[in-house]
Amino acid sequence: MGTYQTVQEKEKALALFETKEAKGRLAFRLFSSSIFIGICLIWLYRLMNVPAAEEGRARWGCWIGMFMAEFGFGLYWILTQAIRRNVVRYFPLNERLPRSSDDGLPGVDVFVCTADPTLEPPSLVINTILSVMSLNYPTEKLSVYLSDDGGSQLTFHALMEASHFAKHWIPFCKKFNVEPRSPEAYFTQDFDVRDTVNPEEWMFIKNQYEDMKKRIEAVTDKGCVPEEIKNQHKGFSEWNADVTKQNHQPIVQFVIDGRDTDAVDSAGCRLPTLVYMAREKRPGWPHHFKAGAMNALIRVSSEISSGAIILNLDCDMYANNADSIKEALCFLMDEKRGHQIAYVQHPQNYNNITKNDLYGNSSPVLHKVELAGIGGFGTALYCGTGCFHRRTSLCGSKYSKDYKGLWNLETRKDDTRTVSELEEASKVLASCGYEQGTLWGKEMGLVYGCPVEDIVTGLTIQCRGWKSVYYNPDNKAFLGVAPPTLDIALVQFTRWSDGMFQIFLSKYCPFIYGHNKMKLGAQMGYSVYLLWAPFSLPNLYYAIALPLSLLHGIPLFPEVSSRWFIPFAYVFLSKNIYSIAEALICGSTFKAWWNLQRMWVIRRTTAFFFAFIDCIVRQLGLSQTTFSITAKVVTEDVSKRYQQEIMEFGSTSIMFTVISTLAMLNLFSLVGVLKMVFLGGSEYKNIEKLICQVILCVLMVMVNAPVYEALFFRKDRGSIPVSVMFKSIVVASLACLLPLN
Repeated sequence: MGTYQTVQEKEKALALFETKEAKGRLAFRLFSSSIFIGICLIWLYRLMNVPAAEEGRARWGCWIGMFMAEFGFGLYWILTQAIRRNVVRYFPLNERLPRSSDDGLPGVDVFVCTADPTLEPPSLVINTILSVMSLNYPTEKLSVYLSDDGGSQLTFHALMEASHFAKHWIPFCKKFNVEPRSPEAYFTQDFDVRDTVNPEEWMFIKNQYEDMKKRIEAVTDKGCVPEEIKNQHKGFSEWNADVTKQNHQPIVQFVIDGRDTDAVDSAGCRLPTLVYMAREKRPGWPHHFKAGAMNALIRVSSEISSGAIILNLDCDMYANNADSIKEALCFLMDEKRGHQIAYVQHPQNYNNITKNDLYGNSSPVLHKVELAGIGGFGTALYCGTGCFHRRTSLCGSKYSKDYKGLWNLETRKDDTRTVSELEEASKVLASCGYEQGTLWGKEMGLVYGCPVEDIVTGLTIQCRGWKSVYYNPDNKAFLGVAPPTLDIALVQFTRWSDGMFQIFLSKYCPFIYGHNKMKLGAQMGYSVYLLWAPFSLPNLYYAIALPLSLLHGIPLFPEVSSRWFIPFAYVFLSKNIYSIAEALICGSTFKAWWNLQRMWVIRRTTAFFFAFIDCIVRQLGLSQTTFSITAKVVTEDVSKRYQQEIMEFGSTSIMFTVISTLAMLNLFSLVGVLKMVFLGGSEYKNIEKLICQVILCVLMVMVNAPVYEALFFRKDRGSIPVSVMFKSIVVASLACLLPLN
């Protein structure tokens, strides 16, 4: 007799997501193969045409340097092709998730991390908190945790205010299905209220939000919480005169107990659990920065709610898609492949990107091609925010086929302990001495010892047999704040590239640690980012050697009439034309592409180079790892210039000195060679030999146009300071006077 499946069994067996490969793979492989042939011919040209000794040591040295730089460029290009050949996209089918009952959905714990109420204002933090509290998910299965590494009562006060406002905001969001679910982002949208919501209710909620925001900002500006407010919650008793950011006891406070039947919103529905945590910090005890905060959150949440899924967000990364949890669950709960997946990573998108992405903060090509290519190997990078984790994999479990079918055994704790008992039990887990003699930071939780704890943690999870998914939906799940100034952007990239190069030099190098544990293409994909820092050297050499050799009439490229000119021209033109086409197809603009090229030049000659130096110094034991927090707010005039796409300098940072010096060096070189050509200098009688260098120098001058504007024409506070201008002109002038002939 035949067997029949019930409707429920059929739904359970249906795939919850689809995977689609990018089109045109064969054409791209043929194209990239032609580029590779061109690169090999360039290498061959350099080896076959090394200048003889009688042509001068300067030309010989420049030639060898060019070969080494171009060899580095070629190797790096080969690494990038591994991910570009394997681009895939994932599509969740969340309509197939359990619909008739929420019992089939797991508990979800949301972690939000903040560290400084000055750089990360409490009003910004609570917008992220409110956005995740109001997601389309059963509130009894949702718990939100705020880790405050600043240990500030200002942040706790803001969280308390947010808990009151949430009683109105959550039902409003779900009644009218509003997006985004951050009140600040929602109320600053330009739309006709009557088209989507009831105007009276909209105005009521807006007034409630504005009143809350004013109260939070008033307390923040004052720097302390008034006594009458402290009396409203017992949690304020944790703060006294002895509590400082770097020296305080563990603080764990329930702001909302989701188990309490009286904890309901204005519509009578249960509220999600909301918990504040400031882990213990003591002088002399390592706290391991964000990784330490995350690990403390993992332990504390396991004591309170123990959700099977963990979503971690930066404090400025609010929820933009109300269904983001259910979409992520499609990957993690899929009957056939879900048990293999450790985490689902969303890209870092921003709500303040200018029309042409001035600082190249959110390249569509990066999101739609490069990161999707690494994800194609099942090894999506863990980026530290916007990531849904399976708790067991994050806590150190190795993947096993036996894990299949155990999903339903992961249930939320039904704890009958009182709030006070849970708080006291959790404080032990948040103490600075708890991790001594344990595997936390090594085999459990996030890995310690690296500024980019997220990347190395994702790598170790994948080497334990798990797969990961890179999911880039059209409706962005989370939106954050992109660096609005060049200084902040470069500091951020310095930290990232420094930390990633540390990984490459450590035991976690993907070619060593990942040997026989992950595919070669995935190892190469990781290395594209881990090697940002050392690959600054060939870029810096090109930026210095080309203008100096041009100024002194030293040819470093074949003549235009030579056959050897063809591979140089083909590689340069085809790569850039393809890059432009790719950017336009991915939704970018030509100006955004040009801005990104400028930023790559700036990053590679400043942030990546200084990261390389810092990392080498650290490897020699001459310094220790530090962690810098980037500011999330700027002044009004800085914000205005950013929206107008005017580059922000305005400080005496050594990076700005390097940028200005290289810009002036190329300008001096171009002006000098044009002057000598018109005056008939002996070195420039056969200008054909220098055409390639002239073209590259012209492009460098063009890409540095905003730098010249900030040096000589702008008078606002974002211009380059006179002291930086003076130093850059002096250094560039001295470099031009070096006797190379």
